[in-house]
Amino acid sequence: MFVGLAIILAVVLFVPFFVKKVEEELEIFLFVMGCVAVTITSQWGKSLITEALIEPIKITLAVLIAGFLFKALQKPIARHVNQIADTIGLKLFTFFIIILLGLLSSVITAIIAALVLVEIITSLTLDRKHEIVFVVLACFAIGLGAALTPIGEPLSTIVISKLKEGPYFADFFFLWKQLWKYIIPGVLAVGILSMILMPDKRQKKHGLEEDREEDVKGILVRAAKVYLFVLALVFLGKGFKPIVDAYISHIPYQGLYWINMISAILDNATLAAAEIGPSLGLLQIKAALLGLLISGGMLIPGNIPNIIAAGKLKIKSSEWAKFGVPVGLVIMASYFFLLMAVAAP
Repeated sequence: MFVGLAIILAVVLFVPFFVKKVEEELEIFLFVMGCVAVTITSQWGKSLITEALIEPIKITLAVLIAGFLFKALQKPIARHVNQIADTIGLKLFTFFIIILLGLLSSVITAIIAALVLVEIITSLTLDRKHEIVFVVLACFAIGLGAALTPIGEPLSTIVISKLKEGPYFADFFFLWKQLWKYIIPGVLAVGILSMILMPDKRQKKHGLEEDREEDVKGILVRAAKVYLFVLALVFLGKGFKPIVDAYISHIPYQGLYWINMISAILDNATLAAAEIGPSLGLLQIKAALLGLLISGGMLIPGNIPNIIAAGKLKIKSSEWAKFGVPVGLVIMASYFFLLMAVAAP
């Protein structure tokens, strides 16, 4: 059984990175792998199927409702971006946008927060270099903030699903209670960094531009993909439970934190499904999640807002990495010392 699960885990983590067709149809691929994992571990049952069908509903509805709301506000946002930036100054503008999107992402979802960011960047007249810095920092903030509630992003949805029974009995506010003291200062720090790096004024030229506007079909397809994605993660999480209990639960929190730098190139929600479980201690869970959330901002494949923003704005992987990797490493190191301080007797 463990050999089969190890093979499935390797396939899940690395095939999407090397096979473009699988990356494009990731939800279907993960669903199939999840079904195989559950079959190998003989865990099929009515309760699992019911859980898999119900768990994605909240985040799917959030994505759907916020998507239509964003579509209605898309043009007003575009009309007022430069006016607001000129009124309060570009540095304050980037600070407030990053803080706002970072904290609201746990309510409007990381997906919609990324789309709002794309609309702002498309409308803003600023050079490409500084717009990329703005986008990368905002995606770090969105990736962090979205984890505070189970409707923010698939990672938080699957974590709550896997910890809802004993000993944690995780409810809607579980992640908020455990992580807010780490995440909110992190979002604020990223906002402050944007003020340091942004120029004083806008340039009278356009840098990045969105490839196409939102439409109803796109909103519906995105919601359907989110539903299937979370459903697949429920199956994967259940299938990988024996590995979590037998092996991952014995890795010290320091190891889990740094191992999760792999999230820079692999989707952090999938990694959460493979790693998180009730057999882990609270410090292990915090360390694993923070490692996933921070390193997920370093490269484009790391999390959903990166993928959406880079895809729509046509940001190259090398452009993202040039800024995202060094910033991510500094944040990772800072949080590691914070975790060490918290863990000290």
